[in-house]
Amino acid sequence: MKEINWEKAFTIYFDMENGLADKKPIQRRLSDMKDMYYDSEAVEDLINENPLIYEYYDLGAPEHEGDLAFGTSIVYPGKVGNEYFMTKGHFHSILDTAEVYFCLRGKGCMMMESPEGDWDVQELTPGKALYVPKRYAHRSINIGNEPLITFFAFRADAGHDYGTIESKGFRKLIVETDGKMEIINNPNWK
Repeated sequence: MKEINWEKAFTIYFDMENGLADKKPIQRRLSDMKDMYYDSEAVEDLINENPLIYEYYDLGAPEHEGDLAFGTSIVYPGKVGNEYFMTKGHFHSILDTAEVYFCLRGKGCMMMESPEGDWDVQELTPGKALYVPKRYAHRSINIGNEPLITFFAFRADAGHDYGTIESKGFRKLIVETDGKMEIINNPNWK
């Protein structure tokens, strides 16, 4: 991919079928997320395979006020124990930042939680646009049998706070019970 000049208009191609962009993705494997899943025994059973959980295409927008960051995220189908493959999840460093997701393919959910403990889960299916309000951590979760592909956009200077979720987790988890999606309390929430 040629260098992007963020001071001028430009176009970039995203493959609508598989979410790929003309850029190398950032990948997250189970070894990068082993503490994010509540079932440590299931993690240990799967860690040697080290499956690719998700990847995303970050275009490297300058982190300046007024610029927009955007790209695609691909969460692969699978489970660790009974917990679906998911992204790490994050707050924005500038907490009062919203984000928009548009589902291109697959079936999933967005888990959202505010610092005050309010939480919500919204379904993602092709053609649905999701507005994640400011002050909410958010995590994409693939509950289907094919890749969950979303396009996202947010203010470029918002930053990412992964540390809060890595240390505390989300209050709720989405798992599969008897072949159906279920929302449960996170037994490891701190």
